[in-house]
Amino acid sequence: MLQVDGYAAYDALGDAKRDGGPVTLALCWSHFRRRFYEIAKGGNAPIASEALARIGALYEIEAEIRGRSEDERQTERQSRTRPLVNAMRPWLEEQLKRLPGRSPLAEAIRYGVHRWEGLSRFLRDGRIEIDTNTVERSIRPIALSRKNALFAGSDEGGANWAIIASLIETAKLNSVNPHAWLTDTLTSLVNRWPNSRIDDLMPWAYAS
Repeated sequence: MLQVDGYAAYDALGDAKRDGGPVTLALCWSHFRRRFYEIAKGGNAPIASEALARIGALYEIEAEIRGRSEDERQTERQSRTRPLVNAMRPWLEEQLKRLPGRSPLAEAIRYGVHRWEGLSRFLRDGRIEIDTNTVERSIRPIALSRKNALFAGSDEGGANWAIIASLIETAKLNSVNPHAWLTDTLTSLVNRWPNSRIDDLMPWAYAS
């Protein structure tokens, strides 16, 4: 199971002929919602505003059930969220009939209608989030520093930057201060820490 946005390149992961078998894709409601938000913020956009209200109702339920077990979330989604999602698609399709085919609003609606299966997948599995926001927040520091990575100097420099970035994010995931961990780890290595105990320097060991 992989939760992603609507980028078409991910579609290949769901191919049944893929080595290792197909990946099940769960799509992101936040990316869908953002398209209507961009239209509605200009004002006088009743269809976009209605779409935002309908999607907002899904998020209100998610806010209530956040932190519950996956079984509880699935039960709540089936009883409360599914009827809202089921009603939304025909409403979107009806609006689409009234709009110029190349209008931004029509494109926004088609984005969701064509990806409805992936958008609806969270209803059937309590482990799945409604969007990818948590992941996107966690990788924002990496995205913001991409321009700095252009100055890595070589392919080897780029690979080293990727390793350091991965270690720093791993430290964060383990609630470890990256600067403190790196300082202590480098100090240990300089002082001839034994290779046989290198795993003891990993962030998850440092946290304990």
